Amino acid sequence: MRFLPLLESKRDGRALTNAQIRELIAAYANGLIPDYQMAAFLMAVYFRGLNPTETRALTLAMRDTGEVLSFPPDPRPLVDKHSTGGVGDKVSLPLAPLLACLGFRVPMISGRGLGITGGTLDKLDSIPGFKTFLPAERIVEVVQQVGCVICGQTDRMAPADKGLYALRDVTATVPSVPLIVASILSKKLAEGLDALVLDVKFGAAAFMPTVAEARKLARAMVVLAKECGVNCRALLTNMGVPLGRAAGNWLEVKEAVACLESGQASAADLRELVVSCSAHLLLQTGKARTLESARRATQACLASGEPRKKWDELLAAQSADLAAFNRKLKQDHTAAVVLELNANESGYLWRCDARLIGEVIRDLGGGRLTKESVINYEVGLDRLKKPGEHVSVGDTLARIHASLPEQAKAARNQLRAAFRISTRKPRLKQLIREVVRV
Repeated sequence: MRFLPLLESKRDGRALTNAQIRELIAAYANGLIPDYQMAAFLMAVYFRGLNPTETRALTLAMRDTGEVLSFPPDPRPLVDKHSTGGVGDKVSLPLAPLLACLGFRVPMISGRGLGITGGTLDKLDSIPGFKTFLPAERIVEVVQQVGCVICGQTDRMAPADKGLYALRDVTATVPSVPLIVASILSKKLAEGLDALVLDVKFGAAAFMPTVAEARKLARAMVVLAKECGVNCRALLTNMGVPLGRAAGNWLEVKEAVACLESGQASAADLRELVVSCSAHLLLQTGKARTLESARRATQACLASGEPRKKWDELLAAQSADLAAFNRKLKQDHTAAVVLELNANESGYLWRCDARLIGEVIRDLGGGRLTKESVINYEVGLDRLKKPGEHVSVGDTLARIHASLPEQAKAARNQLRAAFRISTRKPRLKQLIREVVRV
């Protein structure tokens, strides 16, 4: 195809036709457009945007470059959740087994980290033996048998998105509404879902820094998903502060397991978001009549301990070494070096800056600087203090997990700016700002 005229059209702000978009995405998926030209196209879209018709065409073209999952008839609804990404956001890990225990089928197709935000697949790669890539037949089989799967898209599922996803990460084109919409929904529409709940982040460490921008993205995704036959709604959630008390791949897996274990205290904000996503899906599929009754059902299921057993079923079905996993789970830390950041004054914590914390974890090796970056799954932060909590001189604000002593010390120096302590107690911001239903 003659790609250059299409690139020039988008560079100059002209709309592309459905046929043009389908042709260019098919050509890229077949290796006929090099990465350097597609990177230029992504930058043109970033600055010029796509109208709703172009965005829909891009989404469906990306979906149609590959296979779509096909599930047998079953009374259990097919549902999923997707987050636009954040620091410490491990909601998908406890949510999938919880939803399976509530009578859903969950074909959770996930991705890797973008920028400073962690990716679900990167977290799962820290589990010994766990296979994040399964053929479509095995995805369907695990979902039917276990009730849930968490894996990456297959080589034949929205293959165009796979390449674009990696390019966006290293070309500064991640925060583009049409590109985010197309990337997320091309994969979700390939799952054949009945219902979808979206967690759209706003704040310091989110791709959408303001509520207004997050609402714009949420509305675009909800409208398009509904047009394509998927019952969809979005939660706008605050990403000014890391979610939970751990950030970094393996450390987040540990916290996710703690969330699933009956009677064990877990981070309140993580638990709230897990319960809320589940409750909305119960409501969307008619399994509950009110949000409050849906929350009660979710909390009772979580307290039963069954989702923790389901988690082990999920791991076994995806080839994890459960014995090695449980041994690793019992270790206090798996990184070579652990160093504390301590408070140098007493008072109430006002700030725990998610963006700075995400940058520290990335620099420790827990995130990607380039497309070819190799992730260190063991590094990160845990025991994070959160805004509103009182600290005394010497208390731990965070614990740094690093590979080398000099990296840990550099991280500690960088990390101090992420925290602010005051004599006054702050007024805490809501985790879930609003629900977008359209």
